[in-house]
Amino acid sequence: MSRQAPERPHQPTVQRLRLRYARRGRLRFSSHRDFQRALERALRRAEVPVAFSQGFNPRPRVSYANAAATGVASEAEYVELSVTAVLDPERVRAALDAALPPGLDVLDVVAARTPDLVGRLEASVYEVRLPGADAGAVAAAVEAFLAAPEVEVERLTKNGMRRFDARAAVLRLELRATPDPGAEGAGSGPSGPPCAILDLVVRHVTPVVRPDDVLAALRQVASLEVPVTASVTRWAQGPLVPDPTDGTPRDAVTDPLAPDRDGDGVGAVGTA
Repeated sequence: MSRQAPERPHQPTVQRLRLRYARRGRLRFSSHRDFQRALERALRRAEVPVAFSQGFNPRPRVSYANAAATGVASEAEYVELSVTAVLDPERVRAALDAALPPGLDVLDVVAARTPDLVGRLEASVYEVRLPGADAGAVAAAVEAFLAAPEVEVERLTKNGMRRFDARAAVLRLELRATPDPGAEGAGSGPSGPPCAILDLVVRHVTPVVRPDDVLAALRQVASLEVPVTASVTRWAQGPLVPDPTDGTPRDAVTDPLAPDRDGDGVGAVGTA
């Protein structure tokens, strides 16, 4: 005799909310699973009426979009919630931000008015800080990388070792070399150690090309060695701006929530 899921009162989704949150400081080392648990606790504390799936093990209807790798700080992480009442997005933002630990900060909440948020996340903008790295060596590695038609790297995935081209996904890679007085372990004055800073724009492809893949490619093309572990921050992710002349994507990334901001901000599911 087959088991049947217990009957539970079903509350339909009447609104979808899209969140942008930041992962800062020590919380950059939290995993995606850690954030998932923290968000579910915050939703209960803030008494957000989240819709649940049906079946034996109902789960909150929460969709996570292209989370940054563990160890990467980010100002542009996105989540979509399905809720059973029409809510004020700014009140939800304030309540969730207060319920989450410092370092997991809810920056923006909008009512979803368009489909396919994930499809709009076409590229990411990163800052890669290389404390103690020689700017000349980094510049030479960047030049060699950009000149190469392809640079294959390997990464261990859940399906085993994967080999892929890291060059094709990189739309921009530029070097800034400045003193880094704010680096961990550095002094507080302007005499801090030098720090090579890479500005990186990566198009989202399969398999995803991460900043550490680009650093591996720089080591491969120019034997670049970095004395200290790189510090990576994702500043943005979203749609690529098309070139007005031929429509090809440029290396500028825009706000993926902009299409949802039109209107009064409290739209229900299915509104245009």
